[in-house]
Amino acid sequence: MNTQINLDDNNPVYVLAKFISETKYEDIPLEAIKASKTFILDTIGVGIAGSNGPWVENLIKIVQGWGAGDDARVLVHGTKLPKASAAIVNAYQIHCLEYDCVNEDAVLHPMATIMGAILSEIDSGKVYSGKDLITAVAVGVDSSSVLGLSSRSPMRFFRPSTAGAFGATAAIAKLRGFNLDEITNAFGATYGQISGTLQPHLEGSPVLGMQIGFCARAAISACDLAKEGLNGPKDVFSGKYGYLSLFEGEYDYINPFNNLGSVWQVSRLSHKPFPSGRLTHGMVDGVQRLMKNHKLDPDIIDSIRCIVPPLAHRLTGRPDMENPEPNYAKLCIPFVTATAIIAGTVDVSHFESQWLLKDEVHKLAQRIQSIESDEKNPNVMSPQFLEIYLKNKEVLKVTIPSIYGHPDNPLSDAENKNKFLNAWKSAAKTLDPSKAKKVISLIENLESIDDISGLIDLTL
Repeated sequence: MNTQINLDDNNPVYVLAKFISETKYEDIPLEAIKASKTFILDTIGVGIAGSNGPWVENLIKIVQGWGAGDDARVLVHGTKLPKASAAIVNAYQIHCLEYDCVNEDAVLHPMATIMGAILSEIDSGKVYSGKDLITAVAVGVDSSSVLGLSSRSPMRFFRPSTAGAFGATAAIAKLRGFNLDEITNAFGATYGQISGTLQPHLEGSPVLGMQIGFCARAAISACDLAKEGLNGPKDVFSGKYGYLSLFEGEYDYINPFNNLGSVWQVSRLSHKPFPSGRLTHGMVDGVQRLMKNHKLDPDIIDSIRCIVPPLAHRLTGRPDMENPEPNYAKLCIPFVTATAIIAGTVDVSHFESQWLLKDEVHKLAQRIQSIESDEKNPNVMSPQFLEIYLKNKEVLKVTIPSIYGHPDNPLSDAENKNKFLNAWKSAAKTLDPSKAKKVISLIENLESIDDISGLIDLTL
């Protein structure tokens, strides 16, 4: 290590940088390789669907004014931008529909920031193999996840962008073959740029997803600076003014960091089968479980109690409102639960103006209440409990211990591909269906691909 870095071998920055620099594709177990490919496909899919998301065209127009360049392109739109600018838009597209995967234990969407940066990197003319991509994703997911897993306090910043920035930095550093010094300096440069508050989450503002884009850009910029020899701050995780104390509060990093290389967090990711906040999915899952044996007609329902952990209640237990912004509705348990009952599911169309203004949905949502459970852990998403009180005094109850999409209750391979194909159809423009099959085949055979630079081409 650089002699100016006064870090011992147990410092979390050193531990993580060493893990990133030393990990090879051959070190990754087959289960984690499979999961990496699964969630690479999933993330590309939601980014394609997100090309039609709110504020995407506005964002592209504005970012074009921030500097000219043709280093990389935007998914579906094909707009040529400087690499860091393309990362902003691609990451935003991945997250703007609230459809991207999540690490429930870390309370983190790791792949939006990681793949937002990676898609720009691999489209910039450099040659990377499929094995390079898998390895970068695996170490990137671990790098952001261990920060979330280290927290012992209720989440107070938007972790998908704050911790996600370090995951994206790790992924780009791995692709570029950085050494220990370069990785550590890149982390320091990233720490000087990270952003991500929960206020846009509370208000349903598009800035929520843009924060992920800004941090994907930060990762690209940080790695550029480190490669040029920047001497960044070093003790950025556990230092006096480090990430864990300033952004997370109480923390204990020992076990998460000790597990690097033995517990692969990419294998612990949960799919999002519905394009709404993951914290609302337990209620959709519960509704669909009850619908297998009961008819749920809004006219026969008196009231509904959604009993959820403190995290879910605090972030998505908000009241329904008329004419909500799409991002507000996606993070509103009453609205999402009412939608699931009336439509039988929740999909992208339910956050477009016609459904957002639907009187039937809001009338039912007014009878739905989010209630905080007695769960003591401030960072868990389940179990969740759904109670539906009918006008005839009957009560329907269901417990959701592992929400649909969780590794203990996963989507099948067929369901994962079906989600991708549906996302393909939701793009901002009509895409060639045969190219969707080519993307699926490419990702399935990723370890045998020598050059993945043509991936963006297939989405145009």
